[in-house]
Amino acid sequence: MVECLKVKHRMRQDDHCRTKVTPMPESPANSPLALALAQIPSGCCILTAAADSVATGMLASWVQQAAFEPPMVTVALKRGRPIETLIERSGKLTLNVIGEDPTRLFKHFGKGFALDQLAFTGLFTTSTPYGVELAESAGVLSGRVIQRVEAGDHSVYLVEIDAGHIPTPGRPYVHLRKSGFSY
Repeated sequence: MVECLKVKHRMRQDDHCRTKVTPMPESPANSPLALALAQIPSGCCILTAAADSVATGMLASWVQQAAFEPPMVTVALKRGRPIETLIERSGKLTLNVIGEDPTRLFKHFGKGFALDQLAFTGLFTTSTPYGVELAESAGVLSGRVIQRVEAGDHSVYLVEIDAGHIPTPGRPYVHLRKSGFSY
């Protein structure tokens, strides 16, 4: 875990500025900042990727449209997620937008999968060069990674969308977090 530090300077008459480093207290989950950040709504998607005959998926909530022409989205992933390996190898991914009732997909993908686990057992799927499409998605977007930017404890992928369709018509699920400091 990255520890935030606050630096205090104390001047003495007989020397230059001395620096004392003390740990900052952790921000509580119900602080005004945490509550304000939690007001930013997001959708939820099952992010999938495939490379070298391996495919996986994970629940992703930090997805946002970023451009009209060409159509682009951003996807933020906490560093160290197994799916990053596949995204880096293939340079592609698929976003399966979760519909209004997220229960089934949340239960299935909630704990995540290691790369050696079968992530799609029991689901109706279609494999594509971009990843795996889920038949029960409210929308599917597939694209190529254009850029990766490190942002704190996450990596933000800028993805140019090449294809999209709606397998199961309906409204998407919209998510509000209780705190801006956790999922």
